[in-house]
Amino acid sequence: GKGGIGKSTTTQNLVAALAEAGQKVMIVGCDPKADSTRLILHAKAQTTVMHLAAESGSVEDLELEDVMAIGYGGVRCVESGGPEPGVGCAGRGVITAINFLEEEGAYDDDLDFVFYDVLGDVVCGGFAMP
Repeated sequence: GKGGIGKSTTTQNLVAALAEAGQKVMIVGCDPKADSTRLILHAKAQTTVMHLAAESGSVEDLELEDVMAIGYGGVRCVESGGPEPGVGCAGRGVITAINFLEEEGAYDDDLDFVFYDVLGDVVCGGFAMP
């Protein structure tokens, strides 16, 4: 959907309601602005997978605990990050982050729901993978 119409706010409110209902939920922010988890974490912006990978040298140098924060109601929060809007390919950052989460076993726990809050722009490479 179009930017600024409330996708992230709606997602975070739905995630919070599910957590209050006792569901185990993870939210993965897939927008370079890294604002998909702000309400859940009561914070400005979570440090992104891509930022942490750049600081450490590569995504392989990260641990799951480095990129995942626990927010309201026990919601697990991750922000993929990526280039500034309009510069570079946001899709690559998202794919890198999702692959990292899979490799580190982030989805192995007994999660009831995983939400991916994606940006509204057309992304080079898209989000579909073979």
